[in-house]
Amino acid sequence: MAAATLTISSRNYSSWSLRAWLLCKMAGLDVDVKTVPIDDATNRAELLLLSPSVLVPRLEHKGARIWDTLSIAEYLAELKPEAGLLPEDRIIRAHCRSISGEMHAGFYNLRSALPMNLKARYPDFKTWAGAKPDMARVFSIWQDCIDKYKGPYLFGDELTMADAMYAPVCTRFLTYGVHLDPVSKAYCNEIMTWPAMAEWIEAAQLEPDELEEVDAEF
Repeated sequence: MAAATLTISSRNYSSWSLRAWLLCKMAGLDVDVKTVPIDDATNRAELLLLSPSVLVPRLEHKGARIWDTLSIAEYLAELKPEAGLLPEDRIIRAHCRSISGEMHAGFYNLRSALPMNLKARYPDFKTWAGAKPDMARVFSIWQDCIDKYKGPYLFGDELTMADAMYAPVCTRFLTYGVHLDPVSKAYCNEIMTWPAMAEWIEAAQLEPDELEEVDAEF
């Protein structure tokens, strides 16, 4: 039996569940994964962006119960400092926290216009204009980080919590055929070939549940 339990919702649709799971993998924390049924009312509301989730993802470990993804990231960084979820340098660490927090708190138009759907492909999708400033900001963050820290990940040659926070965005850009500049394309390729991502996506492909509201709209 694992030392911790991670409760998630849909592997196919839930970007926050993906982030939390990637963080656990990065930290080397052995977790039992429990999935909330997709017909659960709270779960569906979260996946359809009708309300913020207060249920999943949720990490339970040695008496701690953490249900906010960024809080899970900070908890794991404190629990497993050797995993490198945060950079060692104080200034770089602050930068990593800042862009992770920005993803956690913002980009609502991007989330609404390009909901995560790992099984789908919409190569001719026309992105809603309201999402384009969010997309431009993501590209700017990636460009700045790669320029400063030389890649292939956002803070150099090691994965950090920031990569887990931005990983679902890479899947969105792939699903909806978003044109990427060379730096963004190279970064997304690195994330999509990350073994942990491949493992999650493989499991998502086997997930039988579907959100018809999402699949029908696009």
